[in-house]
This record gives sequence, structure tokens and C-alpha cells, in this order.
Amino acid sequence: MKLFYGWRMVGAACGIQFLLAAFLTQALGLYIAVLSDEMGWSKTTLSGAAALQSVEAAIIGPVLGWVMDRMGPQKMIRWGMVLFAAGLLLLSQVDSVGSFYASAILMAIGASLGGYFPLSVALVQWFEKFRARALSIMSLGLAMGGLVVPLMAWSMQQWGWRATAAGSGVLVLLIGLPMAGIIRRRPEDHGENIDGIDPALAAAADLAEGRTAGPAQIEFTVAQALRTRAFWMLAIGHGLALLVVSAVNVHAITHMKEGLGYSFTTASWVILIMTFGQLAGVLLGAGMGDWFDKRKVAALCMLAHGIGMLCLTYATHMAALVAFGVFHGIAWGLRGPFMQAIRADYFGRNAIGLILGLSAAIIALGQIAGPMIAGVLADLTGDYRLGFSLLALLAALGSLSFMLAIKPALPHSAVEPP
Repeated sequence: MKLFYGWRMVGAACGIQFLLAAFLTQALGLYIAVLSDEMGWSKTTLSGAAALQSVEAAIIGPVLGWVMDRMGPQKMIRWGMVLFAAGLLLLSQVDSVGSFYASAILMAIGASLGGYFPLSVALVQWFEKFRARALSIMSLGLAMGGLVVPLMAWSMQQWGWRATAAGSGVLVLLIGLPMAGIIRRRPEDHGENIDGIDPALAAAADLAEGRTAGPAQIEFTVAQALRTRAFWMLAIGHGLALLVVSAVNVHAITHMKEGLGYSFTTASWVILIMTFGQLAGVLLGAGMGDWFDKRKVAALCMLAHGIGMLCLTYATHMAALVAFGVFHGIAWGLRGPFMQAIRADYFGRNAIGLILGLSAAIIALGQIAGPMIAGVLADLTGDYRLGFSLLALLAALGSLSFMLAIKPALPHSAVEPP
């Protein structure tokens, strides 16, 4: 039986996500901890690099969405791999705050062009019935990237952080570029059907077994989507989730090392536990994501994010750090793939690139604020407790946003009455 090409794309997207997670998302905290010691830069200064990455995403997100809707993803993702590799190579040569920020921006542009957003838009076009499953499998790459954190820490101790960054950049070019070539635009452009299912054969099977056809996919224009409460509640909830995720990625290792007194190696193993939790969440989402109400699952995940942050903040024993890894990791892995799937479920495929791009511009505010809140308050108070506690509260409040994001009905007419 011929394998549906969409699943090949899922595999390639998973591999690209792995590279981005292993060498940037999950490794950023390691680089920041090392640079804090070696360069003596403040936590606010180091947080600024993460903030710049999010500002970049907010600026170019809508543009990327517009381009994706019209031109497709393949060339964009290839350029993303090249720029991401260039950013890592520049990171290996950093000797000032300015050059560190330049490498961070270059890596961010590469990750935006070749990362989660364009990969998600591409897969949304190829899947409907199995959409949550496809996006969850793609997110396995993001989760598995965390498995490399102890290896990255060992590499930095053995050969130094500069050699580690340079080697990472070379691997991105050797592995990422070929995988980018597998990603394609729409199944209709390549003689395929959504989900690999011939609609005529599916309709005949439904008729033969006495099943009624499901409702046709509702297609919103961008303007119609922006007028719904669901668009804004999803964006706010997603932004509050990334408030926590980005702060953890940037500051968790430094907090465990400086605030809790654990070694660099021990802190990296806690991140590994979090990664196993994330993997469990992704696998849970792949199995259940297309059968349960995604917004209610996301709301529960926000509560778990908040509990996990409190465990990290006030840990007095290793058991609390394990609890952080389990709660935060499972919540991240389960909720993450649902964010794009639920928007496609609500608004359709036709304008999904720009809808996701506009959402990304709003969500980026959370990515910017999370590391900055934690970093600034840590510099002011001497530790991360106040900042992390505030983020835990905001994560719990994000649960309400998802509960309010009820699926909208398409307006009867796209034309406003005079």
C-alpha cells in the first residue's frame, strides 16, 4: 500500500523541529548559563536576546503567513535552515553583547522561516481528519530535542560552547536542507487528497454503510476570523502559555544552578525529565487529539503549567523538580500541537497562513514578556521567585481564555450590511 505523502512530510517536519529544539529552543538556557559565567552579563541583558527573537517573530509573522498562502513553504523553509545555521556559526564567534544579539536575531529569523509556524501551515493543508495526530507527531521533534540537552552540556564542558555552536551549525546544513526539500504546498497540487483519502470513495463507503457525510469545512476569511471572540481568546491563551515556556527555556537552568544550588549537569538532567514529560504529552495528544475538545484540554494544560512553575520556583527537594518536569513537560507536549490544529478546525484552510501569522504577532508578546519579566525581577530581587510566581499565576489565568474560545459560526454573509 502506498504511503500517503503527507506522512513523509510529517517525518521531515519532525526532523526539522528536532534540530531547532536541540540547538536553539532547549539549548538556549545552556548558552545563557555559560555566557552569564564567562562574560558576566546580567540576566536582563541575556533575556534581551530571547526578547529580540520574539520581536522578530511578531514583525514578520503576518508577512510569512501571507507568503505561505500564496507561494507555499518549501523555499522559505530552505532559507530558514541556511540562516539558522549562519546564526549558530556567528554564535560561536561571539565576543560582545552586540554580536550575541546579532546571532540571536539571525537564528530567530531562520527558525521563523523554517520552523514551527511554516511547518504547521504546510501540514494543516495536507490533513483534516488526522490533523491533531500529524501535528503531534511533528512536535515529537520539539520534545526529542530536549533529550540532547545533557549531550549539549557535555559537549560544552569537553570542547567548549564555541565549538558546540559551530558544530551545531554544520549539522543543520547537512541534515536540515535535505529535509526541507520534502515539504510541499497543497495535496491538490501533487495529485493527492487530504488525509490520503479519495473523497468520492469515502462518500461511497459512507453511503454503503448508512453513515451521513460530516459537515463541510467552514472557511473563514481573515477579516471574518478577526471579528470572532475565538481568535482573540486563542491568541491570549497561547500567548500566556508561551509566557511560561519561554521563561523556562531561558532561565530554568540558571535558577536551578544559582537559586537552588544544583550543578550545571544536574540542572540539564532536570530538563531531560521535562523532555520525557513533553514526549509523553505529545504521544497522548497524537492518540486522543482528534477525539476530544481541544480547547478544554488546553485549559487543563494551562493549570498544569502553573503548578509546574510553582514546583520549580519553590523546590526544596529533587522531587519537586521532578514534579516540575512532569507537569510542565506533559502540558507543553499535549497543548502545543493543539494550538494550530484548533485554529484550522475553527477557521478552515484557505486563509490559515495569514490567520496563524497574525496570531503569531500577538502570541509573541508572551514570548517577549516571559523571559524579560523573570530576568528583570531576578536582577531587582536577587532571585527568580517573584518573577516565576507571577508567571505561574498568569498561566493559570490562561485557562480561562481557552474556556472562552468557543468555536465560532461562519457569518451568513461576508459582506457587511450598509
